Amino acid sequence: MLLPLRPVLEATQKHGYAQGAFNVNAVAQAKAVIEVHEMFRSPAILQGADLANAFMGGRIDFLHGTVEDKQKGAKNIGDAVRKYGADSPIPIVLHLDHGKDFESVKAAIAGGYTSVMIDGSSLPFEQNVELTREVVKYAHERGVTVEGELGVLAGVEDHVFSASSTYTNPMDAVEFFKKTRVDCLAISYGTMHGAVKGKNVRLRTEIATAVKECLLHEGIFGVLVSHGSSTVPKYIVEEINALGGKLENTEGIALPELKAAIGCGIGKINVDTDIRLAVTRNLRELFAAQPALRESPSIGGIYALLQQKPEQFDPRVFLPPVMDTVMYGGIPDEAVADVVRCIEKGVREVVGTLVVEFGSVGKAPLVERASLEEMAERYRKQGI
Repeated sequence: MLLPLRPVLEATQKHGYAQGAFNVNAVAQAKAVIEVHEMFRSPAILQGADLANAFMGGRIDFLHGTVEDKQKGAKNIGDAVRKYGADSPIPIVLHLDHGKDFESVKAAIAGGYTSVMIDGSSLPFEQNVELTREVVKYAHERGVTVEGELGVLAGVEDHVFSASSTYTNPMDAVEFFKKTRVDCLAISYGTMHGAVKGKNVRLRTEIATAVKECLLHEGIFGVLVSHGSSTVPKYIVEEINALGGKLENTEGIALPELKAAIGCGIGKINVDTDIRLAVTRNLRELFAAQPALRESPSIGGIYALLQQKPEQFDPRVFLPPVMDTVMYGGIPDEAVADVVRCIEKGVREVVGTLVVEFGSVGKAPLVERASLEEMAERYRKQGI
């Protein structure tokens, strides 16, 4: 069933594990994320980035998506999650990743998102607080959970870009929680967006520990979120390059580093790049194994884009020839069915691995089944 994020966060904090949060950009991805969590009886957090909503709204050049595109795309993702998750035995959350403004947040909530992130990290502290607090009031009135961000991560992901990191100040983080009343906070402690994170990344877990200890001392509920946390599996990168890709300098966050951060207060770990890599590898394998598909009227265009852009690994670059399937899940012929299988297998491979590694296997029964309406009432009693 669909829930707000807050009960899932409460379970991670109470029982000492982390919840993977997995970005989706197609109906098939949403379906596969839900299915693999059901298999492991884990709660599920599906994330649609702000620009994923634009893409799911049919905007191929999603970097220039309008509010209207995002409204349409949010509804498409919301419809898919409800289709495959409404009667699910596990708790399912649909979370907006990197909402860049109030209008994007409203579009997501209208489309059925049960949790939202507002990213004011590029703003001065007080402006970030003001924007985030405005979103919290709007979302909490509707029972929707809110994630904020403090500190800047280096790297590139959709419209999020920074050449360098600004670590989160633990004292600022506590003040941010107090002033905004957010449910969780993305912190900068050494992770990076994208597939080029640098070799031997070491996370500054002392930042997370300090924030968490201060929150406990002040009696404030707050779960910390790790963005830019893909592991960028070397075997997948090597397989992509063996199939004609040209990915260079790819490095991820080592799993031992991520797992060590869980005990320091990190309860939600965002993963996007790993899924992109696995799906792209599978698409390349499909056309290598079945050369006749390169001339397919329905999916031959995907092969052409793979050939034209060997340095790319984001499936959104390659999937425009099957946008109806991306947006609505329709499968008009067997060739498109092959593509959908590639997408679903890639998701299951990555997500299944990390559900186990992060410790959420079997945790579904530990999450309180609180509806949006029940959460809204709880927030009202707490003063929003």
